[in-house]
Amino acid sequence: MTRTKTAREVALEVLVRVDEFKSYSNLELKAVLEREPLSAVDAGLVTELVYGTIQRRNTIDDVLSRFIKGKGGLAKLQPWVLHLLRLSLYQIRYLDRIPDRAAVHEAVEIAKRRGHQGIASLVNGVLRNVLRQPECFEVLPTGSLAKRLSVELSHPEWLVARWLKLYGEEATRAMCESNNLPPHTSVRTNQLKTGREELISAMLQHFPHARPSMLSAAGIVVDGGHVAGTSWFREGQCTIQDESSMLVAPALKPLPGQRVLDACAAPGGKTTHIAELMNNEGEIVACDVHAHKQELIRQNAKRLSIDIITPVVADAATLTTEEHGTFDRILLDAPCTGLGVIRRKPDLKWQKNINDIKQIAKLQAELLERVSKLLAPGGLLVYSTCTIDPEENQQVVERFVADHPEFELDTTLAADLPEAVSAQVQEKGYLQILPHQFQSDGFFISRLKRKA
Repeated sequence: MTRTKTAREVALEVLVRVDEFKSYSNLELKAVLEREPLSAVDAGLVTELVYGTIQRRNTIDDVLSRFIKGKGGLAKLQPWVLHLLRLSLYQIRYLDRIPDRAAVHEAVEIAKRRGHQGIASLVNGVLRNVLRQPECFEVLPTGSLAKRLSVELSHPEWLVARWLKLYGEEATRAMCESNNLPPHTSVRTNQLKTGREELISAMLQHFPHARPSMLSAAGIVVDGGHVAGTSWFREGQCTIQDESSMLVAPALKPLPGQRVLDACAAPGGKTTHIAELMNNEGEIVACDVHAHKQELIRQNAKRLSIDIITPVVADAATLTTEEHGTFDRILLDAPCTGLGVIRRKPDLKWQKNINDIKQIAKLQAELLERVSKLLAPGGLLVYSTCTIDPEENQQVVERFVADHPEFELDTTLAADLPEAVSAQVQEKGYLQILPHQFQSDGFFISRLKRKA
């Protein structure tokens, strides 16, 4: 008879796979939770252990390095042993509801099953030494402010140093602290089917903290729970979307009957929002380079009873006016480093580096150059990203406008955004939301107009 894996064993398996394959923790989690017969409580614990351990890795490793002596330090450990120690220290330091002795005992048992007595003794010794010196978590390294913050708030030192230069100490600390919090859940009301207040009233019995979003007239914050399993979701009355992301479609200012191009559309959250704002009248070409994501767009549209979206498998950079004509509106939600969504994808901060920013900024500029040719005179183009780095955001659009006198930054963008963020639209007409400001994703939105 096959033994059922414990929540900690499953969490360890995910951590090892994320590290080994450089995959996204949310995708690995989804796969393992669908595969393993876990209770709802254990599934919640696995999720918290995986995200929390990855979020706090720098802090945990700094502590571990003081207890793993000898040549090679942490690098000499087998990867699964290092992840087991990280996982256990996360529980000891950050999860009050799990007794320390339970965390240590389970770690030792896993070490025995997966390794041998020698590894179990090492794990036991390290964890018990940490428990005898609880003040070890309060000790910060000497050196630069970036170094200290990187350990205290568990972010890569290069990234902290960059944010300090761009945003200053107060905002950098606030962003890092915000990134270490669990994300809340928010949904977008499908206003083709129901109204926001009506949906909130219906949801309150199961989601007692459901409340209107400050950032979107269609948004509802529900904090937690399994929204995708509700009848409202299945029947297409709502879709799951971050609040910041809900600002993009209104920024595009789509009108019923128009032709719209969503150049990087999958999985279709913003695409369907555009269709709802168009009252499901007109035409939306939803382009994505990945063939398997075409079906995601179709499924989302069908569930929401939207029929004006035509998915197209293509690289947005290869689209031509000869084949597709021109569009009244274009959304380029560009590929980016994703540094605004670290709260949702904590592995991102450990996988990215400064060269990634430079390389992706070059790709963004090329995409903007190509898709802009498909915009009709008088049309609007929204360039957006889920990152907070100016090199991927302001610098891309400012350089583009400087090189293309037929385009201008639309400084009237604020008029189409909710009051909560309209004051943050900068003089040149773009919006940069930082993760701590609304406890939502970090997002950049700009609107370009092609002169008639």
